[in-house]
Parts: sequence; C-alpha cells; structure tokens
Amino acid sequence: MNDTLPNIQKPQLHPIDIGRLAHAGEPTHPPRILMLYGSLRDRSYSRLLTQEAAMVLRELGAEVKIFNPSGLPLVDDAPDTHEKVQELRTLSLWSEAHVWCSPERHGAMTGVMKTQIDWLPLAPIGGFRPTQGRTLALMQVSGGSQSFNTVNQMRILGRWMRMITIPNQSSVAKAFLEFDEDGRMTPSPYYNRMVDVMEELMKFTILTRGRSDYLVDRYSERVESAQDLSKRVNQKHSKPPCLLARSWPVGRPSRHIVRPSPALN
Repeated sequence: MNDTLPNIQKPQLHPIDIGRLAHAGEPTHPPRILMLYGSLRDRSYSRLLTQEAAMVLRELGAEVKIFNPSGLPLVDDAPDTHEKVQELRTLSLWSEAHVWCSPERHGAMTGVMKTQIDWLPLAPIGGFRPTQGRTLALMQVSGGSQSFNTVNQMRILGRWMRMITIPNQSSVAKAFLEFDEDGRMTPSPYYNRMVDVMEELMKFTILTRGRSDYLVDRYSERVESAQDLSKRVNQKHSKPPCLLARSWPVGRPSRHIVRPSPALN
C-alpha cells in the first residue's frame, strides 16, 4: 500500500483473487477500466471522486484511463470524426468496464455526462459495440442532501447501452464537505462505500469479461440476423430488375420505339 491512499486500512483491502473468479484459459490481465465524470468546473467534485476511485482501482490491480470531457461537442453539432469523439470511442472500445460519475443538477445527471454517453453508439464500430457486455459502476455527487436521482437515471442508461451494471453504487451528499483543500476525499462512510463499489466492479469485471459475448447474445438479434442473411441470399440469386423486362426479337423493332426524323437541310 502506498501513501496515495491514506484513508485505506491496509489489512482490510484484500487483493482481488482472479483464480476464484476466472476459469482456466480466461483472461488474467489487469481489468481495463474507463472512467467518465460529468462536470467541467475547476473544482469539480465528480472529477475529484473519480480520481479518488481511480487510485483505489489501480491499487486493486486495474489499468485505468479517465476521459476529460472538455472540448467534446454536443451530439449532432459536429461530425463523429471530431478528435474528442474519436478519443472517447477508442477508449470505450479498449475498456472492459466503465465508471460513470455525475453531479446531480436540477434533479438529474448533467448535460456533460449525457453528452458523453450519447456519443457512444449502440451500433458496432469496426465490428465491435463500444459498450455492450462491459461492466458498469455508478457514482454521483450532490450539493445538498443525499439523492439517488442521477445514479438511477444512469442505471437505466446502462441497461439501454447493454452493459452489466453492478448492484452497488455510491452517492455522496454535500460533496463540498467531503474533500479537503487539496482535493482529496476525507475518511467517512462515503469513502468506504466508494471503495466497496470499486472492489465490486473489479470482481464483476473479472467474472464476466471472459464470457460477456455469451451473456449478451440475444435470441431476437439472432432471428433478425438470420432474416437479413436470407434477404441477401435471395437478392443474390434473383435477376436484376433490368433483366426482367421483355427483350424484343432480333430484327423486329418495337412499334413503340420512336425513330429519329430525317435531318432537315
């Protein structure tokens, strides 16, 4: 345990036992986790909580990348070739798990948070869906009393994005009281809950990543894929429309053909 986690009681933070979660032959590399936060303020508590959680994840053995949403355009206000959009999508394709952390603003997640999620398409990119089958952990910060509006919203979005959302979640009330002047989270039950969530995310990610394709394999999509294949095969063996028109016998021009008039001198 290093000095970057002064709030952790070392004997109680157990290493993740991959052998108890993954079968022989399944991936054993460090889980790849992408973290998104939902505020651009200089002192953003969703960013501070995300950074605190990233330290815990790295201590537990994860490879972590945090996306900075500054400069990300609104959806449909720029092409998907925009450099920030490409960065976000590349990170999601790289990841095996996500952490979403948003402030609650007007009883809901922020537009910054929603914009990041909206830039991640359900359709495959290069044959791979950028969110399907990945595990997801949810956190929120509030300026007032404890609320779960934002995590509840994001949980619905996680289901929509075909992700495996873990049961536990973190909601930090009056977040301005939970961080010191250096931006570090102080010891509290909120801190312990955040550690619980990151520990659970690690376990669920290792447990599911080797079989995520099977877990999200759907009957309805297999039926649809079979129907699409059948249509393509039928089109392949059918005559093009131009060949279905009647062909006139050689030497017998159609009476409907308009012959050019003799040139007038």
